[in-house]
Amino acid sequence: MLSLGTPYVPLHRLPGALRDADGTLAGIVVTELRVPRLVLALLAGACLGAAGLVLQEALRNPLAVPEMLGVSSGAALGVAAPLVLAVSVPAVAQPLLAVGGAALGGALTLLAAGLGRSPSAVLLTGAAVAAALQAALLVLMIMADQMDLQLIYRYLLGSLSARTWDDVAGLWPWLLVAVPALVLCAPVLSVLRLGDEDAEALGVRVHRARFAALAIAVLLIAPVTAVCGPVAWVGLLAPHLARRLDPTADAVRWLPWSAAWGAVVVAVADVPARLALAPVETPVGAWTSLFGVPVGVALLRSGRRRPKASGPAAGSEAARPDRRVAPAASQEGAR
Repeated sequence: MLSLGTPYVPLHRLPGALRDADGTLAGIVVTELRVPRLVLALLAGACLGAAGLVLQEALRNPLAVPEMLGVSSGAALGVAAPLVLAVSVPAVAQPLLAVGGAALGGALTLLAAGLGRSPSAVLLTGAAVAAALQAALLVLMIMADQMDLQLIYRYLLGSLSARTWDDVAGLWPWLLVAVPALVLCAPVLSVLRLGDEDAEALGVRVHRARFAALAIAVLLIAPVTAVCGPVAWVGLLAPHLARRLDPTADAVRWLPWSAAWGAVVVAVADVPARLALAPVETPVGAWTSLFGVPVGVALLRSGRRRPKASGPAAGSEAARPDRRVAPAASQEGAR
């Protein structure tokens, strides 16, 4: 990945280019443009992959993604509004605007859904809130002039173009807060998968836990959206790819794999974004969406067919009772 592009740097010259960053054109291009872009792609993908798993496990729905809960749209609105309204905002404050917009989108979703009383209600309400926020973004795009419109359009598709070490450095303070919270949240996500009634029986306050999960997802998504824009479909693909590695695991074991798959997806998608239409760069979010739709559909279809498979694995899955159905079955027996 570091070799490809203009100028092309052979693999055997990469160590020298990294050492002689200020001495040659290849060294400057590799160390000041390609390396920070690759690091940012890996960090952004890891954050989006982890956030996708948090949302899916907290809401017990494989289709729960940042794009459908108003989080990504809210963050994008928070960054795009000052640009169109000609409000001067320091670069340091842009992540704060993204966090505020993402928190607004998530709060609207929870409030409209009754503070998260039902996972399905949260998901459906989130889709409506996301649509409303996207409509607000369209209004801003109509108000923008031609120059701002091009910037907003590229930003809304998710782009890693012209990103530097300053953009990478802007993510670290947020990760220092989000990563410990994510580690503490993972065991609770495994309990939430059992259902609201069983989780409450085990001592988990479901509404607060779901609200905390959404807050952690906001901390992971908003800084990335402030720097790269809303990179779509990563939050859906990465958790499903992680589950395919070990279908019988729990959220604690899926979380690092989901982050790793998210990093791989964004880093790989950035290669055609840079080279497919060279010298013109395309947004990386366009490529994650292009490949994410068919791959996501294929993963969902294969996941639905898996319980019907025969063999020892299927027998072990069938042997385990569904805890959410057990109370209903016992009531029928009592009658």
